Amino acid sequence: MSYIGPDFDPPRPRRSPLQRALTVVLAALVPGALLGWLAFETLGGADDGGPGRATGATSSTAGSAGGDPDGKPGASASQSPTASAPGGAGALAGKVVVIDPGHNPANFAHPAEINSKVDIGTHKKECDTTGTATNSGYTEAAFTLDVAHRLRTLLERQGATVKLTQDADRPYGPCIDERARIGNSAPADAVVSVHADGAASGQRGFHVILPGAVHEGGADTRAIVAPSRELGELIADDFAESTDTSPSNYVGDGTGLVTREDLGGLNLSTVPKVFIECGNMRDSKDAALLTSGAWRQKAAQGISEGIVSFLRG
Repeated sequence: MSYIGPDFDPPRPRRSPLQRALTVVLAALVPGALLGWLAFETLGGADDGGPGRATGATSSTAGSAGGDPDGKPGASASQSPTASAPGGAGALAGKVVVIDPGHNPANFAHPAEINSKVDIGTHKKECDTTGTATNSGYTEAAFTLDVAHRLRTLLERQGATVKLTQDADRPYGPCIDERARIGNSAPADAVVSVHADGAASGQRGFHVILPGAVHEGGADTRAIVAPSRELGELIADDFAESTDTSPSNYVGDGTGLVTREDLGGLNLSTVPKVFIECGNMRDSKDAALLTSGAWRQKAAQGISEGIVSFLRG
């Protein structure tokens, strides 16, 4: 029986003269090849973003998917702005977006104030309303504010300046005429008013409301009709894709687009503006989506992507 200890070094076979010659040749060639490769990489080589080679922009978005069960962005998403919307960080630098969360959570406690009439150009209308709610009591005001917060985060990652017309920071309102003035005075490059509908059960889907051509009293939307339609179309497309939901089956003839001339927030706007009714709170299937934090994140994502596409032209 033999023992091979830790210091055992077995004898090495002797190399032939031919092996020794090959070793010398390789020793001379390898350093030269290495220097050539280093020079190629230093001068740029093929790293021009061509086929088969990943660029820095592409690799920076790797692993951006994620989020907690409530649909809020996960750590990787917050570290990679390109995960939130097209364009990347700084894409909206210098742009101002106003988000108008429909209704105020405290409106119900101020019936006299919200029922007072304000002039919207074509006629007078109530200052505001309480909004609708699901059968289980989840209010439209809570929904719109939650989506607005998520949307603000996504747009700020793109470099936009984002303002909310209300953040549950006032006793009621603002009234619909003031909501329009907030966007006008910002001055906003785009305004989106977030809502959820209160139609009959069985009526499902989203729709985007566009301003009609109004020129009466203090209302003149003629200059914003075309850009508002462009904004609305982009939001409708991206919202449908992000949320995997369909346009309304009860208004808009399947287009997801509706034009109205009776909404003060649109009539009095002088900047591109649309409303989005994200779904019907009174339908149980739509309500299941609207009450899901994960789905609300998708809703915010779709709206933000439409805004980004509009603002980047």
